[in-house]
Amino acid sequence: MAARACLVIVILLSPFAAAAAPCGGADLGTVTIKAVKDARTLLLTDGRTLRLAALEVPAGEALKSLEGRPLALKAAGETPDRYGRLVAFAAQTDGGQSVQESLISEGAARVSARIGPKPCAEALLTIERQARAAHKGLWADPTFAPLAAEDYRRFRVEKGRFVLVEGKVQSVRESGATIYVNFGRRFTRDFSVTILRRLRGAFTAAGVEPAALQGHHIRVRGYLEFRRGPIMDVAAPEQIEFIE
Repeated sequence: MAARACLVIVILLSPFAAAAAPCGGADLGTVTIKAVKDARTLLLTDGRTLRLAALEVPAGEALKSLEGRPLALKAAGETPDRYGRLVAFAAQTDGGQSVQESLISEGAARVSARIGPKPCAEALLTIERQARAAHKGLWADPTFAPLAAEDYRRFRVEKGRFVLVEGKVQSVRESGATIYVNFGRRFTRDFSVTILRRLRGAFTAAGVEPAALQGHHIRVRGYLEFRRGPIMDVAAPEQIEFIE
């Protein structure tokens, strides 16, 4: 398989007429980006570090255009995280499109597994679908395309990576504290998604009742693991999209 492309995108953060996605909570003030530490972390001029919420960025170079820019931050969930980083949605100080929207719309980033409230998740996932349909940025590289649930060879290659997987749910089973959403009948080979039973209420409230997934074509996002077979642990309803 060809190596994953090193993606470099110039991100334009000019004011934007359309309303921004309904993402973020409390105002965290204005910061200035000093440097890019890695694809997940930005260094701020005040010595703190920032992780851009709701994003999976495949290459730190995609964030270089943020260096030296003042950004207004809004909190995303619990912040700081366990590594002491601010976790936030960011936008330029005179308003307009957020950094998250800009990166996703240019195909410089994917929407992560944990996004936030349903209106925010729907807005960002819609932007991602549009970028993917237009083959923008990383979506022009077939190695980033959603995996088919039957693509056993690719699963081995993508082990441990953040991926999107699409397919038809064949069955939904419960065992102990876990709900298994199965895309095949051979548990040592076929792809499955796990959901903790204690999270069922949150999924149901978001319109993603696990038991009702059987027979539906869905797209799931998260980190691909192998236990008895290929598996993905899903902890938030926004990780599941209906694609029919």
